[in-house]
Amino acid sequence: MPDLMPWLPMILASYLLGAIPFGLLIGRMRGVDVRTVGSRNIGATNVLRTVGKPWGIATFALDALKGFIPAFVFPYYGQVWGGEFHSMELARLAGGAAAILGHNFPVYLRFRGGKGVATSAGALLGIAPLAVAVGLAVWALFFFTLRYVSLASIAAAVSVPIVGWVWYRGSGWIVPAALTLLAALVILRHRANIRRLLDGTESRFQRSPKK
Repeated sequence: MPDLMPWLPMILASYLLGAIPFGLLIGRMRGVDVRTVGSRNIGATNVLRTVGKPWGIATFALDALKGFIPAFVFPYYGQVWGGEFHSMELARLAGGAAAILGHNFPVYLRFRGGKGVATSAGALLGIAPLAVAVGLAVWALFFFTLRYVSLASIAAAVSVPIVGWVWYRGSGWIVPAALTLLAALVILRHRANIRRLLDGTESRFQRSPKK
C-alpha cells in the first residue's frame, strides 16, 4: 500500500489547481464578470472577446499552465505527496486529467467551469507533446480559414487521439486511450456549440477593424 500513498494528495492538488478560474479572476480585475457577458464562459475566448486581447492571451496561458504543472511537474515530486510513483506515465495522466476536471467542474464555482481546451493543451504538452503540436496546427488551420473558435477546438480535439494511436501506441494503450477520453470530454463540453454550428447560428471570430 505505500506505493498508493502519493496518488490521492497529488490528484487532489492537481484538481484544486485546475479549478482556479483564472478567466473569472482576470475579468473581475478589469471590472467584468465574464459569466454574465458574451458566451458566459470563463475560458480564454470569452475573456478575449469581452475583456480584451491581452487578457484573453493571459487567461489561455494561465489555464494551460495549470494543466502542464500537474502533468509534468507534480509527478517528479512524489516524496512531497508521500512516496514514489510506480509509473511516471500514469502519474502524468492522473495529474493532467485531474487538472482538466478541475477546470471543467471547479469546486470554487459550484462545478460550473469552462470547456477545458487550454488546460487540456497544457496537460497534453506534459504527456504527449507531439499530439499537442499537431492539435495546435489543426486548430490554427481551422480557425484562420473558417474563423470559428469552437470548430477549431473540436477539430483539434479529434486530431489528438489520432496522433496518440499512431505515434504513442508503441509504449502501450494507456496514453492513446487517455488522449481519446480527454478529446471526448472536450467535444462533449462543446455540444452547445455543435448544435449552433449545425443550425448556422454559431458566432465567427471577427477581426478588429484597422484604424
